[in-house]
Amino acid sequence: MVEIVKPGMLCAFDFDGTLAPVVKDAHRASIPADVLRRMITLSEHARVAVISGRSVVDVGVRLDFLPDFVVGNHGIEGLPGWEDKADRYQTLCLAWERHLKAALADRVLFDSGVWLENRTYSLSVHYRMVRNREEAEARLLQLFSSLSPQAKIVAGKYVFNLLPADAPDKGSALARLCEVSGAPSAIYVGDGMTDEDVFKMRRRDWLTVRVERAGDSAAEFYLHHRLDMVQFLDALISQLCKAKVPAAPVRQYATKVG
Repeated sequence: MVEIVKPGMLCAFDFDGTLAPVVKDAHRASIPADVLRRMITLSEHARVAVISGRSVVDVGVRLDFLPDFVVGNHGIEGLPGWEDKADRYQTLCLAWERHLKAALADRVLFDSGVWLENRTYSLSVHYRMVRNREEAEARLLQLFSSLSPQAKIVAGKYVFNLLPADAPDKGSALARLCEVSGAPSAIYVGDGMTDEDVFKMRRRDWLTVRVERAGDSAAEFYLHHRLDMVQFLDALISQLCKAKVPAAPVRQYATKVG
């Protein structure tokens, strides 16, 4: 495997469930102090990117440090040239929102625990608070099939993310960031289905890490728990501070899948 941890590399992270714990009230999400201190230090030694499902504005105010890149809406917002499609994506999401709101008003078919979050360039449909999640999931998927034009649907943890069909994903976003930054390698850490778009690319110059193991994940390594991020970041920073950086130490804090 190509040496990953080296000068000029790009260190990229998901936000919710990776840098910050998942909370019931998404508006209260924040990076714990011990992780934040290490992210500030890491940004002094390497290029850092945050690639989130949240909008750039939403995730930006929660970081409390200055990464080199902040990409929002699952890879749509914040990449070079993304503004060219912004108006069309925004118009599309507003049309989807109107259609879904009208349908969700039917309390016979849909639980009041379903709620919409318009992230301007993508739409998230949350159902964590419903009484019957399996039933809600099935009915929502049927509802989405009535959207025109059809949306690209990415499932999350009790949420469906609706994206324009031609929208970039997190994998293509990370590839683009590596290209524009000239990074010779990258590490990406994430915890959910939207991060699989990065994991499944299987690039030899990337090291991919999933927070908590999942049998169907394409990530090469995994952390047992989000709390292991502290040790992982410590190892990464330590390696970056050395003139010659062996690959083994940082990997010992993430378990090889297999």
